[in-house]
This record gives sequence, C-alpha cells and structure tokens, in this order.
Amino acid sequence: MKIINIKQFLLTVALLATTQINAQQKTNLTQFVDPIIGSAKHGHVFVGANVPFGAVQLGPNNIFEGWDWCSGYNYVSNTITGFSHTHLSGTGIGDLGDISIMPATGPTILEKGKKGEEEKNYLSTFSHANETTKAGYYSVKLDKYNIKAELTATERVGFHQYSFPKDAKTPHIIIDLIEGIGWDAPVGSSLKQIDATTIVGHRNSKGWANDQRLYFVIKFSQPIRDWKVYDSTEVKNGSDVKGKKLKASIDFNAINNDKLQIKVALSPVSIENAMLNLKTELPGWDFASTVKKANAQWEKELSKVKIDASATTKKIFYTALYHTMIAPSVFNDVNKDYRGSDQKVHKQAKYTNYTTFSLWDTYRAANPLYTILHQDRVNDIVNTMLSIYKEQGKLPVWHLMGNETNTMVGYHAVSVVVDAYLKGYRGFDVNLAFAAVKQSAMQKTDGIDYIQQLKYIPADQVNESVAKALEYAIDDYCIAMFAKALNKTEEYQYFLKRAQLYKQYFDKDVQFMRGKLADGKWRSPFNPVASKHREDDYTEGNAWQYTWLVPQDVEGLISLFGGDKPFVNKLDSLFIVPADLGENSSPDISGLIGNYAQGNEPGHHIPYLYAYAGQPWKTADLIRKIDHDFYTSKPDGLCGNEDVGQMSAWYVFTAMGFYPVNPANGAYVFGTPLVNAATINLAGNKKFAIKVVNNSAANKYIQKIIINGKPYSKSFILHQTIANGGAMQIYMGNTPSKTWGVNPADRPVSGN
Repeated sequence: MKIINIKQFLLTVALLATTQINAQQKTNLTQFVDPIIGSAKHGHVFVGANVPFGAVQLGPNNIFEGWDWCSGYNYVSNTITGFSHTHLSGTGIGDLGDISIMPATGPTILEKGKKGEEEKNYLSTFSHANETTKAGYYSVKLDKYNIKAELTATERVGFHQYSFPKDAKTPHIIIDLIEGIGWDAPVGSSLKQIDATTIVGHRNSKGWANDQRLYFVIKFSQPIRDWKVYDSTEVKNGSDVKGKKLKASIDFNAINNDKLQIKVALSPVSIENAMLNLKTELPGWDFASTVKKANAQWEKELSKVKIDASATTKKIFYTALYHTMIAPSVFNDVNKDYRGSDQKVHKQAKYTNYTTFSLWDTYRAANPLYTILHQDRVNDIVNTMLSIYKEQGKLPVWHLMGNETNTMVGYHAVSVVVDAYLKGYRGFDVNLAFAAVKQSAMQKTDGIDYIQQLKYIPADQVNESVAKALEYAIDDYCIAMFAKALNKTEEYQYFLKRAQLYKQYFDKDVQFMRGKLADGKWRSPFNPVASKHREDDYTEGNAWQYTWLVPQDVEGLISLFGGDKPFVNKLDSLFIVPADLGENSSPDISGLIGNYAQGNEPGHHIPYLYAYAGQPWKTADLIRKIDHDFYTSKPDGLCGNEDVGQMSAWYVFTAMGFYPVNPANGAYVFGTPLVNAATINLAGNKKFAIKVVNNSAANKYIQKIIINGKPYSKSFILHQTIANGGAMQIYMGNTPSKTWGVNPADRPVSGN
C-alpha cells in the first residue's frame, strides 16, 4: 500500500506540474527567446542566426568601437558593415568575424567606412524598429540600400536572403576576407570562381587564436555577371586569386524576383569538405523551410526544461537557456573530419569535435548543466578535450578554432572531465582521462611548480598568485576524487593535500585571502577592496571577492574564520562594504552588491554559501535581489560578460531553485526558485518534475521539501536524484523557516 501511495504521489505531482505548464504554454518556447537581451553594455552576446552548438554563427557586424563590441554587435550601434559567419558570444576578447558579406547597390565601394561617414562607404545604418531577432533567424533593413537582409543557418551553412528594391541599379555583393572582429587580422586568403554561381576559398587569420584556418564555398541563387577581386585596393586578375587582404565585388545583371539567396558552407579542413557540408545540410533553396528547421532544433533543445512562470521570467529564462547553447561549437565536418590542435587533419573521428571552451567561466555551472540537459554531448566534449591533450600536450585552457589561447587561470578542463566521470559518463578512455588531468597539474608554469612541492606561490614571483592558487586547489580536489574513484591511493592523498593549500593564503588577522611573499611575509600595503587589472594577486577581482573561492572545502573555510558565526558575519559584510573601482580596476567587476560582483564568474557560488552555515534564508534574499537587479528582459539585461554561457547557466540553475557550488561533487545547493513549476526532460524518457507551492515575491523562503513522496530536510539535492527522474515539491513562505536546512546534518557537504 505504501508503494502505491508513493507512485500516486509522483504521478500527481508530475501531472500538476505538467498541467500547469501546458496551460500557460500553448505555443512554442522559442517565442520566449530574445537574442537582443545582453547585447547592450557589457553582455557581449552574439546576435544573429544559428542552431544549437552550430559551427556557423551568422550575424551582423557594427563598426567596431571597442571592448563592448567583442561579439561584433552592440545594441547602441546603428551601423552594419556586413554579415559574417563566425562570432563569439559574451567573451572579453574579440575574434572571428570570418567571411563578411554585404549586399549593396550603385557604384562599387571597397571601404567599409567609419562612423559619421556612412554615405562615403559601403556600410549602412539601420533602425532597431526594422530589425527582427529570433532563435535561428535574423532580419534587418539596410537603410542605405533599402535592402531587407534575412539570415538563417544549419550547423555548418549560413543562408542569406536579400530582398532588393525593384529596378535596383547595379546590384552587387561585397565579400570581405579582411574584415574580422576586434583582434582578428588576415594572414592569407584565396577566392576562386568554379562555375557561374559558385565561389570557393579559404581564410587564414591571426587574433586571439594565433592560427585560424577556415575553408568555404559560396553559392549564389543566380549567375554572376562579373566579379573583381582586390588585394587591399589593387585589382587582381583571373578566376583564382590568392592574397593577404582580399575583397571581391560580385555583380549581377538583375536580381531575379528581387530576391538574391546565398549559401555559405564552412569547413575547418578543406574546400572539398565545405562542399560536402553544403550538399549534405542544405542542398536546396527553400529559405522559409530552413528557418522552420532551425526553429525546430531550438525548440527541441529548449523543451528539455519546461517552466511555469510569469511572461517576463519565461523570456529571461529561455533566452538564458538559449545562450548556454551557442557554444561550445561544432568544429568538424559532416564526415567527422576535423583540424586538430596540431594543425593536422584528423579523419572520420568517432565523436563530434567541438571548439570554443571558455573553461575559466563554464566549469562553474555551464558544464554541470550539460550533464543534466545534454547527456548526448558530454562524452563528445570530454573526447574533444582528450584529443586536444594528445595534440597539444595538455588539456584545453581556453580553446578556440583549434588553438590554445591560454587565457585566464587554472586548468579547469580537469573539473569538466572529472565531473563527467563521477556522474557516470563512460564514453571515453578513462585511463587516458586520468593521465590528462594529472598532467595538467604537473606543468611547470604559472606557479604550478610551487604547488607540486606543496608550497604556496610567492606573490613577488608569480603574478595573480592568490587567484591561481585558489583555482588550482579546486582542480586538484577534482583530481583527488578521480584518483579515489579509481583506487589510486597515492595520487588521491597527494592531490587532496594540494587541494588544502588554499589555507596558506588566509591571513587570520585580517580574515582575507592575500598574497604572501617569498620571505613568508604578507604583501603590504594591503587593501581588500582594491583591484588592478591583471597586475596584482587576483584575477579580475579583489580580496573581498576571492576569499570565498573554496567551493571544494567550504567547511574548512568556515573553520578558518572560527566557526559559523564569524563566517556569516564576514559574508554579510561582503554585500555591504562599498566597492572601490579605480581607473585601473578590471571592467569585469560589475553587477555589484557591496563588493559582491555578479558580473564576474569567481563569485557566482558565493550567495549559496550561507547554506553551509545553516542560514539558507540569506541565500534566498540575495538571489531575489540579483534576479531583480541584474537579469532583465532589456537589451542591457546582463550585468557582465555572458562568457560563453556561464552567466546564463547561473540563472537557469538558480531559477529552478538550486546551484552547483562545488562543480564536481554531484550536488546542488538550494536557494529560492524563481519559477512556479519546472519539468526537466531527461534522457530515456525520464522526467524530474518540480512544483513550487505558494511561490511569490513575498514568499521567497523555502519551508519544506518533499522528494518522491518523502520529506526532505537537506538544503541540497544530489545530481543522481535528478538524473533518476521523479518529483519534488518545494513549499514557500514569507518568513525564514526555523528548521529547514538549519541543522548541521542537513547542510551541504563540500567533498566526498
């Protein structure tokens, strides 16, 4: 009888959650995606057309005006210089922007132009009133030419449709292989006409990634009347042209039915593979059908989480979920060929190869989110990282287009690999994986050699010593847990000691993590609110922000402070003490509450630390404030760089009511749900249904939780509980519970 009641309970909760969601959600989830969110100020998100994790990100580029144009587009701009096929989303460095195409009429103009001189050059102004952005589709009217530009994509092919005005004079297309975004610059390129409607070529460039190689085929819907290729401004004769700075003008007699369509297929390997990609993914010319298919691909991925919430929350949530799926990006061809980090072509890989790994950011929440929602991709991501290890001699740090940029600190591919293994993923060589993570920790750069000797990193010997050491300790904890799982006792004990080295940087007198000099003295003078951009003991932060970066051992950190009460008192102060943003401080320190910075990743776990000290209601207070202040449905709706999905992954987890404080221990700490219900659709037709009872702006405190029909008093939930499927009810109230999550036995546990 008891079993029947539990089954009935599970069925009832699942039906209630699903019914409530379906009642409010009668149309597609893609309607709630607004790619413009985060395109203003420091969000740096990609705006354009793509499919989930696609190799192509086809979108407009503005005149580049600095850091806030790292994606090529910022909402404050009103200029378009062309539509290019590769973009980054949310990064703090600009790159890519390959193969820019710009439709035009009238005399051929080669210069893209400058702001304020729009009429002298080929760029055009535009109005947001004439711009449409959707998942998988982008359109805009180019004021200068009265041309409507429409874009969509498959994984490896960008599809353009340009509606020209009737009787357009001298309609033509500018192909720009010089144009890149930010730091990107051409090294070598080629253009070759192979028939009346087809041009092929390649573009090699150097930027953030030092050796980028991309091959392409451009197919027009009607014959070319004439074309000219220019190297800089010099005309190059012939149908097969090579040069460093190539542009081409493609002229047409007239535009058939006033619509010109262009398909551009990409390959990291060869022109032949680009042709194969085009033939396989987009053989026809049905633009509307391609838009529909792109929308369906987004709908399928977004449907992995169905929520009941206000219209505004749905818009923020599904846009955030969308942003977590722009990268990592597919980096192979339909035949599974890819170009490796060794710049060799690897044929017919047995997995999907990826690129764009912003690991200093994404290891914290985006990659853990994939282990729940994208179980079909996790093994491929790990296999990609292991191939990179074999090809370049170490796991990726910040990998882009087959290149190691070595950006940011830590060796956080370790966390991703270990988290996958500990959660049961086995579609990769486990012995190779352990060798790779261990090798990452045994390098001789960036102070790791001190760590290997179980010593602190001297601040006067290594820049950003505190940040590096704290990040290393997290990864070393992961290696220790991997070793433990594989019964490697010696490695387990060694890396567990390394994971505890964070204590070397804690000054009990001032209660901060701070730099220690080679002679054993603390660096002085010391100002915990000061931050210099990459020129001190911290990385994009200060002592207030980095003191809490110990997610692998929060209990140990509490002990350093002297117990729960002093720990909480100090944590309270973080959100009160005013920040001091001098002119040399990092622009990444944004989204501030006191000295807490939601706009930068090292602090994302901090609001959840109260649960470890038995005061989870303070987490609830902060999360509701962060939600209200820093995640909106406006163009400036992100308070900092999106950072390839991490800023949005924080919101997706948080909105459902929990977050992975320790990114690799298989547990998620409860906060306060922002939705009224959520159903997570898992692999194998499993579902995990969440029903939030009495949720409101006032009722922000968890009172009790029931999981699979049984009372659940702990303030965290295990990954396996979610992955197994089931049902959870969360009961909310307007005052903090005196019992839920308070007792030491119910608090989160950092390690294993």
